[in-house]
Amino acid sequence: MTSNPGETRRPVGAHRQDHDGVGRGTAVQAAAKAVSIVFLLVGVLGFIPGITSDYDSMTFAGHESGAMLLGIFQVSILHNIVHLLFGVVGYALSRTASGARNFLIGGGIVYLLLTLYGLLIDKESAANFVPLNTADDWLHLVLGLGMIGLGFALRPQHRETPVSRGAVR
Repeated sequence: MTSNPGETRRPVGAHRQDHDGVGRGTAVQAAAKAVSIVFLLVGVLGFIPGITSDYDSMTFAGHESGAMLLGIFQVSILHNIVHLLFGVVGYALSRTASGARNFLIGGGIVYLLLTLYGLLIDKESAANFVPLNTADDWLHLVLGLGMIGLGFALRPQHRETPVSRGAVR
């Protein structure tokens, strides 16, 4: 097989991307996009009465919010907005493999820190401004570990390298 000067070789199984970054993308991009969509969905569902029980007791922020997403996870307007913003950022970063990986690993670290925060604060204090309950703490732990795991597990095996004329193979 001959190559043209300046041609870029891709590892077998790598997906082609158009010049503007639009294409099928890599596995890490697909994972980041899927995680982002889940965050967006959770953020929207937190504003839907019925899916969020005790919707009329939702506050902007703070542990006083009685609203419970799926009857399990304590939410507030701020909590839902954070999910929406996290989803938007993740979706934007998923346009590139490095951005997707950074979102998964960095976001996973944020969620592990949020787990620690939730375990250390008094749930009935002003420090619980998001708000968080025990179910949120467990979910944040699973999310953090899962996102970091995806970010590392879906690393590309090979880097793309330009093939130059006269290169020895």
